[in-house]
Amino acid sequence: MKHTKINYFFLPWLLLLFVLFTACKGGAGSNVITLGVKPRVIILNDKLIRPWGLTFLPDNRMLVTEKGGSMKILNVDGSPELEIVDGLPVVDATGQGGLLDVELDPDFTTSPWIYWTYTEPGSGIEEGFSGTAVARGRFIDNTIQNVEVIYRQVPKVRGTGHFGSRLVFSKDKTLFVTLGERQKFNPAQDLTTSLGKVIRINRDGTVPADNPGIDGALPEIWSYGHRNPQGASLRPGTDELWITEHGPQGGDELNLIVKGGNYGWPLVSYGCNYGDPVGDACRIGGGTHTPDHIEPISYWVPVSIAPAGMIFYTGEGFPQWNGNVFIGALAGKALWRIKLDGGTEVEREPLLLELEERIRDVEQGPDGWIYLLTDSGKLIQIRE
Repeated sequence: MKHTKINYFFLPWLLLLFVLFTACKGGAGSNVITLGVKPRVIILNDKLIRPWGLTFLPDNRMLVTEKGGSMKILNVDGSPELEIVDGLPVVDATGQGGLLDVELDPDFTTSPWIYWTYTEPGSGIEEGFSGTAVARGRFIDNTIQNVEVIYRQVPKVRGTGHFGSRLVFSKDKTLFVTLGERQKFNPAQDLTTSLGKVIRINRDGTVPADNPGIDGALPEIWSYGHRNPQGASLRPGTDELWITEHGPQGGDELNLIVKGGNYGWPLVSYGCNYGDPVGDACRIGGGTHTPDHIEPISYWVPVSIAPAGMIFYTGEGFPQWNGNVFIGALAGKALWRIKLDGGTEVEREPLLLELEERIRDVEQGPDGWIYLLTDSGKLIQIRE
């Protein structure tokens, strides 16, 4: 009788992947895991201080935000060139707050505006309160000039968590901003506030005329019922906005955003309230969303991965992954790859488990490779 030789070296890794998959299984169609290729990991910089957001300049240099309130200009190889402090607003860097996302104007080459989100501390009667704000400034000769705040989340509240916040320009050059509900729960359903919302504004902060215009709602609201959306990206070839958001105990979501849609928080969630024993019985509102709420494309239960930055990959470096979603995980310490068939997830896999890094942001570089920021202060390039 012929016996098959087993390579025991790979068994622990296969077991770990199996456990992660079964513990973090999501919605229908996600019961496929593909081991795929093993990408190379190159650490370009490990001296960043609490980095949060990353964007590429036209000359392929990088702008990186650090939560403490500065931006770093990095060379193509990841080495530091300059730190920008002057001209940036004061940030409240306590807890989850600080200087957060950064994005270039769609017309940056002719109109060199950069946009960023940050936690703005209150003053006067609002002292001790804070809220997410959006500012912009002109990037000229490696300096930021003509800084102006174009949007402030309302109201400012006490607390140090759930600020969001990602910036995404749509094809029509309007700006989407994801805003957390500041751990206040019910305001995510209150249309007179911008807590727990995705908003859409023009580049100067005014409101586009074709926003949903929900009765009694702030005019900037695009969608609502969100908890803490920390990832956002447009799907290539479309104007579809997709976001990731944190659930409570489990229930992290990948959502396709519908104009005027209600995503259910805190009324329904596949996660469980803190303090409840985790299991199907404790899913908030029964888990499955009602007809009044938009169902997530995918979700993670019972273990939270704490999804952060995300992209749709379009590079030539990994042709087999073209069109796939890549999501950084904080609690899960992995880079999740998700393949979609239209609006349905058909496979997923966690990558880079061996790094054991909290991945805060995911971006595609002009060279077609994937770039990551980690909470430990690393800029990492993922290539074949």
